[in-house]
Amino acid sequence: MYPKQQTFFILGLSRSGRAAAQYLLGEGATVYIYDDMDAGVVSQNKKTLCELGAKLISKEDLPSMPDRCDALIISPGIAIDHPVSVAFRRKKKAVLGESELAVRRLPANFIGVTGTNGKTTTVSMITQILESAGERAYACGNIGMPMIGLVKQPAPYFAVAEISSFQLETLNSFCPHIAVVLNVSQDHLTRHYNMENYIFLKAKILKNLTESEVAVLNYDDAVVREFAENTKAKIVYFSMRTKNSGGYFDGKDLYYGDEKIVSADKLMVEGVHNVQNALASICVAKLLGIDNGVIASALENFQGVRHRLENVGEVAGVEFIDDSKATNVDAALKAVGCMKKETILLLGGKDKQQTYDGLFATIKGSQVVHTVLYGENRFRLIEAAEKTGWDKVTLCTGFDCAVRLAHLFAKEGQAVLLSPASASFDEFADYEERGERFVAIVKKFQEKSKEISLVGAAVETSKDVDEGFAQQIAFECLEE
Repeated sequence: MYPKQQTFFILGLSRSGRAAAQYLLGEGATVYIYDDMDAGVVSQNKKTLCELGAKLISKEDLPSMPDRCDALIISPGIAIDHPVSVAFRRKKKAVLGESELAVRRLPANFIGVTGTNGKTTTVSMITQILESAGERAYACGNIGMPMIGLVKQPAPYFAVAEISSFQLETLNSFCPHIAVVLNVSQDHLTRHYNMENYIFLKAKILKNLTESEVAVLNYDDAVVREFAENTKAKIVYFSMRTKNSGGYFDGKDLYYGDEKIVSADKLMVEGVHNVQNALASICVAKLLGIDNGVIASALENFQGVRHRLENVGEVAGVEFIDDSKATNVDAALKAVGCMKKETILLLGGKDKQQTYDGLFATIKGSQVVHTVLYGENRFRLIEAAEKTGWDKVTLCTGFDCAVRLAHLFAKEGQAVLLSPASASFDEFADYEERGERFVAIVKKFQEKSKEISLVGAAVETSKDVDEGFAQQIAFECLEE
């Protein structure tokens, strides 16, 4: 691929598409761009890229792009079976993502991390360990900067890449030195149609590994454990239950082989899932020859990531927790399991064709005392709640209304947890925007805490008044 003599079409202009276009324009390529959205960040990206020399096309121009361009760069948010992608393939033109473009151009030492849940935390842990060891390391891919954004960084450095199933659809040349697969559970079925396709894509991160690379796999996940049968790479396991030559947890401490690395109670991030993420990170660090003391210190000082069980404030004795990153049922269940206070749980958003029965069955035995359901999939959620006998439910339409209702229900000493178990695309560009909106609403509550305290006192006069007032607010939100 020689960009200076080629013409590219960029379909989708969020973070990834913008980065790919900027890189190609910098290489002297002819670049056409398109996104059917024309608001917010996308609108600004269109303006910026046109100023750099990109050519913005209209929807009517889409059918001509396969004939006018040498390659399609498709954003992760757009499915590989999109009509434009299909048209390019029929013309025997290249279809790739920004990540594929990056791995063909970058001289980085790659560490790739995939899995249904825990990717961002694990990538952040590994990056912090590497930096603590004095290495230059960048979190990239689905977190931090797009991979192609590293192109101007002088080698050597580590690119610690979070790789989603969306990226794996168009990622064919990736061969990281260490590939980590954390877990595989039901997710993104509206995009991938069935679990078989989803599992195939997750396993694809191991496709190009040879005997000189390493696959770090979760021994406790039966699907992931089977990935070992179809890779040439050396296998290193981590486990929460089984002692092995890799990483394991003995119920108190985290080990690598016979070496104790750190005690679980020294970790700042809570939850069994974070012990598991730390084990995967330890395996990577040990494979790179990092000292045990450096690993332990980095993990003990790791404070977590944005929008993942993040305490964003307190209002009148009610704690607000932002777990917007919980875009599937499994992630929400992990968050619920971490709650130590009685909790009002916010659930809902863009449907991903998940099964919600198990979610409500688990909620019944947890600290959750009430659920507020909102968003596109609210009726599927309430059907699952009814099926499992969970009746502590309030239904509303939009996100803002849901947060207001949760705050009205919450009493001093309780918590409001945003852990939606759903994608954000019904109202937001991504989970980050949803989380930021939650934070902004909480700040407004804090600014008006005196007024809210008075309302809260009135609401708590009786159970009937509480429910009636909440119902009134719900109707107001529906009218909005």
